[in-house]
Amino acid sequence: QVQLVESGGGLVQAGGSLRLSCVVSGIIFNIERMAWYRQAPGKQREWVATISSGGFTNYADSVKGRFTISRDNPKKTMFLQMNSLKPEDTGVYYCNRALVDSGSYWGRGTQVTVSS
Repeated sequence: QVQLVESGGGLVQAGGSLRLSCVVSGIIFNIERMAWYRQAPGKQREWVATISSGGFTNYADSVKGRFTISRDNPKKTMFLQMNSLKPEDTGVYYCNRALVDSGSYWGRGTQVTVSS
């Protein structure tokens, strides 16, 4: 079964940077299209960025130009480099497959807090 372990979150001032990591097991990682998601307090989880098995990327408009998604297939690890952070980026960040549904497994996520 899939296991997803996110890390790298923390408290940072606006304008700062963080790098999130996601270690994946239980799936054939190198063929999966993967994504980062986030959930702000009191809001639904939203999609942040996607990366294909070959490294093609897509970003939500709210993070485009500030966040960079990447992956290391041999290490079954995915990353999210977050620069120029804003208070509205605050939330719990999760990694998962790019295609998820109501029955999908989710890890514990990693908390990102951006102070103004």
